[in-house]
Amino acid sequence: MPMTPDIVIIGSGMGGSTLAAGLVGSGAKVLILEKGQQLPDTPETRDPRAIFQRGFFRPKEVWYDAADGSTFNPGNYYYVGGNSKFYGAVLIRYRAEDFAAMEHEGGVSPAWPIAYDVIEPWYSRAEQLYRVRGALGEDPTEPYHSQPYAFPPVPDEPALAEVRARLKQQGLHPASLPLGVDHEAWLRRAKTPWDAFPDTRSGKMDAETCGLAAALKDPDITIETGADVVRLVAGAGGRIEKIVYRKDGELRELAPKLVVLSAGAVKSAALLLASKDERHPNGLANSSDVVGRYFMNHNSTAMIAVDPRFRNDAIHQKTFGFNDFYLSDGKGGRPLGNMQLLGRVSGPVMKAGAPRAPEWALSLLARHAVDFLAMNEDLPDPESRIRVDGEKVVLQWKRSNMAAHQKLIDVMKERFRAAGFPIVLTKPFDRRTPSHQCGTIRFGSDPAQAALDTDCRAFDHRNLFVVDASFLPTSAAVNPALTIAAQALRTADHIRRTELAS
Repeated sequence: MPMTPDIVIIGSGMGGSTLAAGLVGSGAKVLILEKGQQLPDTPETRDPRAIFQRGFFRPKEVWYDAADGSTFNPGNYYYVGGNSKFYGAVLIRYRAEDFAAMEHEGGVSPAWPIAYDVIEPWYSRAEQLYRVRGALGEDPTEPYHSQPYAFPPVPDEPALAEVRARLKQQGLHPASLPLGVDHEAWLRRAKTPWDAFPDTRSGKMDAETCGLAAALKDPDITIETGADVVRLVAGAGGRIEKIVYRKDGELRELAPKLVVLSAGAVKSAALLLASKDERHPNGLANSSDVVGRYFMNHNSTAMIAVDPRFRNDAIHQKTFGFNDFYLSDGKGGRPLGNMQLLGRVSGPVMKAGAPRAPEWALSLLARHAVDFLAMNEDLPDPESRIRVDGEKVVLQWKRSNMAAHQKLIDVMKERFRAAGFPIVLTKPFDRRTPSHQCGTIRFGSDPAQAALDTDCRAFDHRNLFVVDASFLPTSAAVNPALTIAAQALRTADHIRRTELAS
């Protein structure tokens, strides 16, 4: 491990590991600091009762609700690879329209400081790095791709092929989800879904198995686990001079040339706020007062469509979605959102949300049901934010655009019933499920309105970059992982050209 690295990356999730992959061969000495350890391959990794009912992998920490001071256990994970170890592996692009201002039921989603065409080549590179399986031409909202997907799509299981056909008969356009998973390898390990099941390097294309694995082939790039960064120290000239982290119970320091922050939208913002000093009383990178603000978290509801005549014997299920209501309500009105299959919701999974129900009854219900996720955009609001109080993380999440979310649910209830599913059950996701948290260190072209420039460099500290979901100025209504990876590759290219070229 280099004792004086050129670049230190804080966090090995989708942003940090992908940026490290983009620095391969640059000649820079790169050290990744990761709070967690590598996820061990234990029986619990494929045990739905351990994962969903007992919370075996959930972190032993609490956050605070600003509304009433109550505490909750967040669904943030600290392992090599970050939250991507548990993700559903949906690696979908924002729609081209998401980069322009878009009017929603609950307000306006502002335009990005860059156009879709600027990030498009990096989307393609990210799809190749993460070996995405998908198909072009099925989704009318699909934006331009300069390269095809690396692999053909994951096929529907027979029960899901029937559901896809039923939805097509209703005039919808179900399209194969772009997935970062080798489903055959995954199922060889155990016959389970991959959505929310942790990956122990057994088929899911996550930040560890793709981004980090590619990075660590370079001997100049290393990772140190069990390294909990507690503070950044800025010098009189504004540069980040030191990283202070805790390892094995003792504090250690590093003084790299560049610092890349990628600890997650909540923890990255919390670190900057907690690093305040006399020159930066509002926290680092925060002369604009936006750090911690504009917190977004997709509005998400599980929809379980039931047909007593239908038998769902699928194992993984998460293979298609549709965007018929993404750009409008289908009648020329405002956008509603995205629909996609959830990973198979079995009886043991259902019981986590209905603890008093007998598991056998829930399993019976699950055999005749198909499970979807209804998701729409949470609009940026400066009063939706995270704060720090000492070591406490305080979340003040102001939900937005919920009228559109309810319309999406209502429309889909009608469509599911018309497709032969007379019973539709719904379960909203709560604050314990951070559904794509983002926006807390937004990028932009105006330093009065953003903390980062369009290359994700901090306006206030020219040797600080932030490449996790914090930079996102809008949440759109699709999974953000691929957008994070694409921007991380774009930022890595910028660092190579401007910081390492000499």
